Amino acid sequence: MRLTTWNVNGIRNPFAYPPWNSTARTFPAMFDLLGTDIVVMQELKIQRKDLRDDMVLLDGWDCYFSLPKHKKGYSGVGIYTRNATCAPIRAEEGLLGVLPSANGLPYCDLPDGEAIGGYPSALQVAELGVDPVALDAEGRCVVLEFPAFVLFGVYSPANSNGLRDGFRYGFICALDCRIRNLVTAGKRVVLVGDLNVSRNEMDTASAAEDCRKAGISHEQYISTPNRRIFNQLLVGGEVAGERDEAREEGVLWDTTRGFHPERKGMYTHWEQKINARPGNYGSRIDFVLVSESMRSWIEDADIQEGLLGSDHCPVFVDFNDKVQLADEERPMLDIMSPSGVFVGGIRKQDWKVSSVPAFSGKRMPEFEKRRSIKSMFMKKSESTAGESATSNINKTRDATPAVEAGPIKSQASTMTVTEEHTGTLERSQRPSSPKRKLSMAAKEKPVKKQKTDTAPPSSKGQQSLKGFFSAQSKSPNTLSSSLTTNSKPDTLLKTEPQLTTAPEPQDVSATPPPATPNTATTPSATPLTPAHPLPPESTSPTSPSMSDISTTIAAAEATQRSWSTLFSRPIAPLCEGHSEPCKTMQTKKKGSNQGRSFWMCARPLGPSGEKERGTEWRCGTFVWSSDWGGGRGNLVDP
Repeated sequence: MRLTTWNVNGIRNPFAYPPWNSTARTFPAMFDLLGTDIVVMQELKIQRKDLRDDMVLLDGWDCYFSLPKHKKGYSGVGIYTRNATCAPIRAEEGLLGVLPSANGLPYCDLPDGEAIGGYPSALQVAELGVDPVALDAEGRCVVLEFPAFVLFGVYSPANSNGLRDGFRYGFICALDCRIRNLVTAGKRVVLVGDLNVSRNEMDTASAAEDCRKAGISHEQYISTPNRRIFNQLLVGGEVAGERDEAREEGVLWDTTRGFHPERKGMYTHWEQKINARPGNYGSRIDFVLVSESMRSWIEDADIQEGLLGSDHCPVFVDFNDKVQLADEERPMLDIMSPSGVFVGGIRKQDWKVSSVPAFSGKRMPEFEKRRSIKSMFMKKSESTAGESATSNINKTRDATPAVEAGPIKSQASTMTVTEEHTGTLERSQRPSSPKRKLSMAAKEKPVKKQKTDTAPPSSKGQQSLKGFFSAQSKSPNTLSSSLTTNSKPDTLLKTEPQLTTAPEPQDVSATPPPATPNTATTPSATPLTPAHPLPPESTSPTSPSMSDISTTIAAAEATQRSWSTLFSRPIAPLCEGHSEPCKTMQTKKKGSNQGRSFWMCARPLGPSGEKERGTEWRCGTFVWSSDWGGGRGNLVDP
C-alpha cells in the first residue's frame, strides 16, 4: 500500500504538464500512474462552489476536502482514498475541531464514539494566540481516522515576509499539540503535507547564504520559532539547548530522511520565479512523518523529483503488506478499513457510499443524489418497471369513480383522466419541450428609430487618427485636402489623375421644355448645343501632382513607424556570459526600487545558488530597464 503527498499548486495544474497531459487527464488516471492508494493534495486553490463532478464523483475513489471559507483561490487540502484497499472510519476538517460537523455540532463536542479526539483544551487554545475559528477556516487540514492510524493532511502557512508570523507560529503549535494529545491517548499518527519549514541546513540549498546575510550561527538557524517546534516534534530532531516543557521527546519519525540519511539535494520545492528546478536549487519542506511505533511498517520512502506539474514534487511511503500489531502480524488491508470489511487480506463486504463518514465529498448535498456517468447508462431492473406500471394502473382505477360521480362534469373529468395517463405515455416517447406560460404574451422588441438626417458628414476637422499626424495641405482645393487626410497610402497609389472632357453635344429637340413659364432656369439645366461646347476643365487645380502623392505616402509611412515603435516590445539585451537574450523581471521587494523592471540572464540558477561565469548556469548580467538604451522594433523574445 502506498501513500503519496503532493502540493499541486492548483488542483488542475498538473494536467498542463507531462506525463499527465498525455493520459486521459482524469484524476483516477493520475492516481494509477502514481501507483498510490491514498493521495493527499495541498494548495488546491478552489472553494466549495468550484468543485466539479470529475473532482468528486470518481469511480473507485472516495474524497474529503477542506477548502477556504472566505478567501478565493487560496490554500485547500484534499484526500483521495482508493475504495479497493482502504476506507476511513471517521473524518473531519481543521486542527482544533471547532468547525461544525455534519449534524451541526463542532467536532470537538461530538460523543467519544464519533469524534477522532485529541482536541486541545481551552487553556491550550488560549496559549496559541490566534482565533481558533479563523485558524481552521482557511482550509489547511483534513483528518482521517483508520483503524491503523490517524492521518493528518496539512498545508501549513508560508512565510509571507513576516506579515503572518503570529498565525504561522500558532498553526504549528496547534498541530504539535493535537498530535501529542493523540499519541498520549494511545493512537498512532501519520502526518503528511507541505509544512513550509525545513529541518536544518541540509534541507535548504540557500541556508548558507541566508545565515551569512542574516549574520546568524547554526544554533540560531535551527532555533527559529517554527523550526524549533518542528524539530522537537521529530524523533532525532536537532534542538539547541533544553527542550520546551511538554515537548521533552519527539513522537514522529521522518521516513524520507530515515531511508536516505546522507543524501544531499533531496529537495521537494523549487522557486518558479528564478527557474530553480533545473539546477536543483530548492528546499525539502514536504514530509511523510509516522509514529515511532510504525517504523517497522515502512517498506520504502522517497521523493519523485522527476514528476512535473507543480513547483513541488510528490513524496511517497510504501507500507509492508503485513505489519506487527499488538504482538501479532496482520495484513495491512485488515486494519485500513472498518472491522469485517477485510479478513485475512480478503474482502468480505462491498464498499457503499452510505457507510463512509458524513464528511465525504460524495455525501455533500450537491453531490449525494448525483450519479456517475457509468451508472447513468445502467438499465432499470424489471421490478422497478413493474412497480411503475402497477402504480399507473392503480392511479387509473382510483380516478374512475370520480368520473361516474358527477353527470354534469363527467365529460371534463374523463378528459382530465385520459389526458393525465395519455400524457404520461407521450412524455416517455417524445423529447421534452420547454414550458411556456399561456397567460403571458410575447414581448415585441421596440422599433429602433432611424435618423432622418441624411446629410453627409462635414469634412471639417480631424477625420482619422492619421489625420492628426499628417501635414496640413496648403492647397485650397477640397479634393487635394481630402486625399491628404482621409485616403490611405494604398488608395493613393492606385489613384490616377482624371482628365475632365467636354460632354458630347446634345440635340436641342431632345431637351424637355420647362414645366412652367415662370420656372427659373438653373445653369445645370441649360441645354448644351454644338455651337457652344463646354470648354475642358483644367486638371491642375483638381488633381494632385505626383509630388503631393509621394509626400502623403511618406507621411503615412512615418506615422505607421512611429506607432509601431511606440507599442513594440524593446529588444532584449544579450547576457555577458552566454550572449543570449535576457529576460525581464520586476522588483517585488519593498524599498526605493520596488516596481522597477530589470534584465537578467534567462538561464536557470545553478546548484550553488550564485551567479556563475563560464558555466552553463545563470551569469551575473543585470541591467535596469530604464538604463537599457536598446532600440525598439522586432523583438528577440527573451
